[in-house]
Amino acid sequence: MFVRRIAVIGTGYVGLTTGACLASLGHHVVCADVDAEKVKRLCEGEVDILEPGLAELVHEGIAAGRLSFVLGASAAVEGCEVVFLCVQTPMGVGGVADLSVVESVIEEVGALLPANSVVVNKSTVPVGTAQRTAELLDRADVAIVSNPEFLREGSAVHDFLNPDRIVVGCDQQDAAERVAALYARLGAPTVLTDAASAELVKYAANCFLAMKLSYVNAIAELCDRLGADISDVTEGMGYDKRIGQAFLQPGPGWGGSCLPKDTSAMLQLADAADFEFRLIRATIDTNNRQRQRMVEKVRTAVTGKRGGSLSKVKLGLLGLAFKAGTDDLRDSPALAVAALLRQAGATLVAYDPALRSGQGREDLDGITLVDDPYVAAEGVEALVVLTEWPDFRGLDWTKLADVVGAPVVVDTRNLLDPDVVRRAGFQWEGLGRN
Repeated sequence: MFVRRIAVIGTGYVGLTTGACLASLGHHVVCADVDAEKVKRLCEGEVDILEPGLAELVHEGIAAGRLSFVLGASAAVEGCEVVFLCVQTPMGVGGVADLSVVESVIEEVGALLPANSVVVNKSTVPVGTAQRTAELLDRADVAIVSNPEFLREGSAVHDFLNPDRIVVGCDQQDAAERVAALYARLGAPTVLTDAASAELVKYAANCFLAMKLSYVNAIAELCDRLGADISDVTEGMGYDKRIGQAFLQPGPGWGGSCLPKDTSAMLQLADAADFEFRLIRATIDTNNRQRQRMVEKVRTAVTGKRGGSLSKVKLGLLGLAFKAGTDDLRDSPALAVAALLRQAGATLVAYDPALRSGQGREDLDGITLVDDPYVAAEGVEALVVLTEWPDFRGLDWTKLADVVGAPVVVDTRNLLDPDVVRRAGFQWEGLGRN
């Protein structure tokens, strides 16, 4: 394997994982960020991101001399053969991805890039970004490659080192092969294509997953109405190899840093191509409706009737992160449901294993965060499971029954064992299950 000198611009989930994992494969990696304090902490091996295995890889990379951190993109690119752009591309006005940070980095380092180097767009970007990047760079001796990431928060290190596929897009075959060679040790299937196709792969994959989740949530609602069991339905579906078991778990809706942004961006791409992508629009609408449906589940469980008042009702929320295994609250469906419950007049107390009180988090918007699930349950008229943390299965439900105001559990993740919870004296309400 050829050892490359690599620069990674941005040290968020994608950037830091990419840098640490490439270093673990034997490459020499310099990671850059604009936050001086963050760079200082990383140089000392301090990792702020909650991601299994990431801190260990950072420590190993620093100790081996293959991983380092610098302030600013300009300081990272000198002598590097490959430069990965792993900066934020947040949802901008109208749902289109905001590429201002990508463009700013290109303007900063354009004249500093070594001849015959390769710039790799790792961030999720709209179709046409590689071409736009090449125009901004205006250097015939530097190739632009699209190499989308397929990392799940909470398992990003595992996903990077055990990929389903590597997608590399570039109109220059030699540049594409140089980037693909960086991953050679992983032995994954590799798709070499043009830049536009590679850029579209990421959006197409995430939108498909969002559709699958919206579909199973709709099936769960149908199960509620017909008296069927969603667990048995999805088990029967999942054995079909054309469908598979993944992403067939109903919940309070999908969210996080990728799916909401990417589905909106796909609509923008379709609109720009004069194509009405009704399937994606329905996927988003179904997801928004799912959050309101969770509120109605709570309302009915607490008041005994649809349309009952939640004014001044105290509720205990179990989980706020958008998924288990992370402390990320970006576009969290748990927070979206919580916001609707507050609008309905409920008072909210919450516990999440990855979050700690006293941190002054404005993003909790009036939710009282506590550090003990039993404190979160004190005097509440219902407990609402919103994130699929395995920890919640191991709670002492008999003890919880002693401290709640009313023994009601609304399990929006179908996480708990209904028999265990009911034996403790609780009324259990799930999705698509009796």
